[in-house]
Amino acid sequence: QVQLVESGGGLVQTGDSLRLSCVVFGRTISNYAMGWFRQAPGKEREFVAAISWTGRSLVYADSVKGRFTISRDTAKNTVYLQMNSLKPEDTAVYYCATGYRYIPDYHTKENYDYWGQGTQVTVSS
Repeated sequence: QVQLVESGGGLVQTGDSLRLSCVVFGRTISNYAMGWFRQAPGKEREFVAAISWTGRSLVYADSVKGRFTISRDTAKNTVYLQMNSLKPEDTAVYYCATGYRYIPDYHTKENYDYWGQGTQVTVSS
């Protein structure tokens, strides 16, 4: 059984930083693509960042490019999302997801088959 457990969310102020973690059980992340998505109240779940199964390709949404960094520690089977220069519009529940080894489009949530429960990030102005 595959299980993803996110942590690291919280309430911060504009300009602050947070690092989200996602521990994966039941699947070796070095064999699968991993992604982060977020969902704000009343909005669709949207893509934030992804890392390929090789770890060599990093993909970001335009809205977070230059501020967020996705990384992984294969020894800990954990994926991270370092978020810097946070803005109020980054407020959302952040979800970690694991996809197939070969994903044609990292932005499409239907390409991911297991999801975590989410962690809340709130950025105050």
